[in-house]
Amino acid sequence: MSGLRIGLVCPYSFDSHGGVQNQVLGFARYLAANDHHPHVLAPGALPVDGVARPAEISSAGGAIPVPYNGSVARINFGPVSAARVRRWLRSNNLDLLHVHEPITPSISLLALWAADVPVVATFHTATPRSRSMRLAGDRLRRTVAKIDIGIAVSESAREVVRKHLGRDPVVIPNGFRSAEFLSPGARAGRRGAGRWRAGDRPRLTFLGRGREPRKGLAVLIEALPAIRASYRDLEVVMAGDGSRLSVPGGRALGPIDDRAKAELLAATDVFVAPQLGRESFGLVVLEAMASGASVVASDLPAFVDLLHPDRTGPRLGEIFARGDPRALAAAVVRALRAPDPLRTERARAAAQRYDWSQVGPAILDAYELARAGEPLALKAIR
Repeated sequence: MSGLRIGLVCPYSFDSHGGVQNQVLGFARYLAANDHHPHVLAPGALPVDGVARPAEISSAGGAIPVPYNGSVARINFGPVSAARVRRWLRSNNLDLLHVHEPITPSISLLALWAADVPVVATFHTATPRSRSMRLAGDRLRRTVAKIDIGIAVSESAREVVRKHLGRDPVVIPNGFRSAEFLSPGARAGRRGAGRWRAGDRPRLTFLGRGREPRKGLAVLIEALPAIRASYRDLEVVMAGDGSRLSVPGGRALGPIDDRAKAELLAATDVFVAPQLGRESFGLVVLEAMASGASVVASDLPAFVDLLHPDRTGPRLGEIFARGDPRALAAAVVRALRAPDPLRTERARAAAQRYDWSQVGPAILDAYELARAGEPLALKAIR
């Protein structure tokens, strides 16, 4: 199967960073590299950094900020947007439409309404009490029925879809380009003769939208005094929208691009993911694993799935009780005090299973089955 014209619809604007946007752009690149023809539609400004230049990217018009899932989503909706979506569908003569977050009031829902080709939909939400999912289950049954194949990015996301929509999607995780975290610049961050990856003192890193309480930045800040009691020279680096730190030895980088992120993680001793909830996947955890940093993460199911996938064997990182600064501090101190090279290599190897070279073919299998009208056969690629 090659040469397909595939429409990828992202509900959120590319002028802000987010996991869904990264997945759409990343998979567009994978499709183009494998002789397909991706056409991307999103609201708002288009990306200018060349991340997905192999794809044709179109804007559905200006985006407005709307509170959603503990964050702020930049989306658009309404009759003008609907007309743009219909024009985009007609002009690209698609073989298949792939929409992300299909029942969010956005262009994904508009595209689903207007679609006359096979539809694959990816569900990212892992909030059991999701209001939009609940309303969709009550009011959008005919719309949801237009989805030929549903994909959930994790078991948590799958359970939300089963609970609210009565569908049983196949679980295909998010993907990433693991090679980006083994670039020449990233390799320079590996430990040399010294003990620490970044130089003569340990470095702890946080990546995320610090202004959102669910990201757990406040928990990390509360844990820092206890960590510094053992490592007074600890360097703390924060990166991401709204990440600000006002403690001695802290550095706030603000938003950074993918290359800078890879270089930062390569020079990180301990990466902390203190999120409190509403995470369907842990892509940044995977990136830290691939980079060789020690990972300390809260016990959200999405993170545990990555760091302790079989629940019986050795963990690939430290897991602490979410919202507990003392537990976080103890986990960081353990990771700094006794680095485990074997665990680091196991974590790096585990992360490779999420490379697009592994995830991409599973999505293409879903495409083939959707076009053939055989959704039940998806059980073979769970």
